[in-house]
Amino acid sequence: MNFPSIHVASGVGRLTFRHTLIASTLLLTATLLPAERILFTGAMVHTVVGPVLSPGQVLIDGNKIIDVGERLDAKDARVVDLTGLRLYPGLIAATTTLGLTEINAVRSTRDTTEVGKFNPDVQSWIAVNPDSELIPVARANGITHIVPVPQGGLVTGQSALVALEGWTSESMAVRKPLALHLDWPDMSLNLIPKEQIKDKTKWKSPEELSKERQMELLQLEGFFHEANAYLRAREHGVRTEINPTWEAMRSPVKSEIPIVVKADDLRAIKATVQWAKTNQFRLVISGGRDAAMAASLLASNQVPVIFEHVFDRVLRDTEAYDHLFRTPALLHQAGVTLAISAGTGDSAETDIRNLPHHAAHAVAFGLSPEEALRTITLNPAKIYGVADRLGSIEKGKEATLVATDGDLLDLRSHVRHMWIAGHAISLETRHTRLYEKYRNRPPSP
Repeated sequence: MNFPSIHVASGVGRLTFRHTLIASTLLLTATLLPAERILFTGAMVHTVVGPVLSPGQVLIDGNKIIDVGERLDAKDARVVDLTGLRLYPGLIAATTTLGLTEINAVRSTRDTTEVGKFNPDVQSWIAVNPDSELIPVARANGITHIVPVPQGGLVTGQSALVALEGWTSESMAVRKPLALHLDWPDMSLNLIPKEQIKDKTKWKSPEELSKERQMELLQLEGFFHEANAYLRAREHGVRTEINPTWEAMRSPVKSEIPIVVKADDLRAIKATVQWAKTNQFRLVISGGRDAAMAASLLASNQVPVIFEHVFDRVLRDTEAYDHLFRTPALLHQAGVTLAISAGTGDSAETDIRNLPHHAAHAVAFGLSPEEALRTITLNPAKIYGVADRLGSIEKGKEATLVATDGDLLDLRSHVRHMWIAGHAISLETRHTRLYEKYRNRPPSP
């Protein structure tokens, strides 16, 4: 067919209507192709939910896992030989600011925080930057999905399950909304004398701190009470106008999605558990610095914990140096559903690439390797209600897989292949591009 060549000037060259139409046609044709059946064979398969298959086989059709076993009948499938490698489900970063921040020191690249104390209608996944240079780096270490957590205020907003592959933030969000996030008011008291503080204008007495905390707790209680009142009025037809803020509270108030509460102090953890129990909310504790001290309480109330302090030093001089290192093992022994993450603090967007190493550090202090693997795969999926889709290599689940040349929890191992929903993902990063550039530089004269 003869199409008119309409030239359009651009910064990178000249683009014709003919080229645009051809590219669009090819893209449409690719989307209409039947799903490909692939048999992965030869690898040591870590299913997470069962014994390790050594070697094992995984059959996928399109974006789904069709079967898993030691020997599968798949004559019509394309065979991918992974001999010498290990196959794992993709890793899930349960809390992070990856995608919301590029360079922490550059304000224009930070989009984590909204003004105001109550922002349940904030949707964090909309702010995720699909072109972030940090996303390929995280993928290169096995992370396929993240939960970007909004910051600021008491009720900080809602998150989604975001796949680290896609052209736009909306296409990357595979489950939305996933959870409501809340920062519990600080329950600690600063007992440092005023004379020892440099900026004495910021010093507050224990009485003032206690009063501020009580005020925030009253505001939080009132906010949820108003949300409940609005939703009941809407259900009974008493109120017809729509309020986006209160509408955003519908799913968490009805326990359709969990409320992830950032709480580190022991008193905050206890208060949060009691608050959720009273209101019958689906509670998840994130942070969890003192969670080991409330392990039995958390286990008896079936409250999961996303622990973010594996590499942190202890806060109190009365605690053993390895208290936080041992916390994952203590929580698991108590029966708490546990996920491990790098959190949302300073440099969290870059530190999340080390997620497997956070889990590995817990292994060195009592957590079994099998359970450590679950803390970054299946357990986060369970906590967020997506275990039917991700977290393990099982029949019927999404074909999101990671192939490594060694134990995933070994610092010396490398990710060699990745598939997200059946699509092969490039492991190229800014680091590898720079490496190739300077490795191939011409010799000095």
